Amino acid sequence: MKLTRSRFLQLLPAVIAIPTAQSLSLPQQPTLALNPDPLPSWQDRPVKSAILDFVQQATSEGSDGYIPPRDRIATFDNDGTLWCEQPLVQGMFVISQVKARIEMQPELSDRPVVRALLTRDPSYFAQPEARAELLKLLATISANMPQEEYERKAQSFLETATHPEYGVKYTELGYQPQLELLAYLRANGFQTWICTGGGIDFVRLISTSMYGITPQQVIGSSLEKEYRSVDGGNVIWRLPQIDLINDKAGKPVGIDRAIGQPPVFACGNVRSGGDIAMLTYSQSAFYPTFQLLINHDDDECEFAYSEADNASLNTAQDKGWQVVSMKTDWLQFFAWQ
Repeated sequence: MKLTRSRFLQLLPAVIAIPTAQSLSLPQQPTLALNPDPLPSWQDRPVKSAILDFVQQATSEGSDGYIPPRDRIATFDNDGTLWCEQPLVQGMFVISQVKARIEMQPELSDRPVVRALLTRDPSYFAQPEARAELLKLLATISANMPQEEYERKAQSFLETATHPEYGVKYTELGYQPQLELLAYLRANGFQTWICTGGGIDFVRLISTSMYGITPQQVIGSSLEKEYRSVDGGNVIWRLPQIDLINDKAGKPVGIDRAIGQPPVFACGNVRSGGDIAMLTYSQSAFYPTFQLLINHDDDECEFAYSEADNASLNTAQDKGWQVVSMKTDWLQFFAWQ
């Protein structure tokens, strides 16, 4: 049969038809049911509504609250904000290292911060200067070694140590409502950063697996380091001098170093006033901003604690920040509960 032009056009669709999954017998991908509530572990209360409204406005072009994607930057404290800080996880790591070091340097046990660590004295760590003293001790214990050696020790601790009361690994103590909040912000084009008073190298080890935050987006207290030759190889060497205490007024400095501009969303917690400066700094951003303060007021599901001067809550009231009552705003604390 002669293939005429009209006959060719009739056959053309069959010739170039793209095969479907059914025709190739390929497995069909399951249809995922979408949860209409991005924050299911949050109570339907004013704080949750305020978060949802802020994000909706920030992502709606033409709204007064619109924020361009490149400026959607959110910073979160870690201890007491993203995971449990009773006891301080990094403090427990330091204890494990201090015990080994005291055998070689008995005079270490005379330092108040060491005594408080070994006796687990909560009153000492409620003092404003406690974190700085802990970081100085950390500089003593975790310096004069290659970076890789420190990371091996810290990773071993995180893989084996368990919370003294909950009996689970510290890496299982991320607050479920906050994990949902981080995911929700990222789904709406926000960069999520950790800005912690704890050691940057310690937190970087768990930032991705726990929070979905890359190590490059962790800001924290740090030691000075240098590149040197050791045993015929080159290493990053940890020096016993503190580079930055990323706490209180140090947090805006750390953010400026790493990001170069204030965040539009900042979240911290009540304990020592350590996040007041970060949340205040965020209010200087060019675009609309949101400040969130976690109040540990539930002694049944977790631990209740406050500040002697009530500085964080007083500042939140004066500056119009949103305050999370863990007792009334959260339905669940941890994924395993």
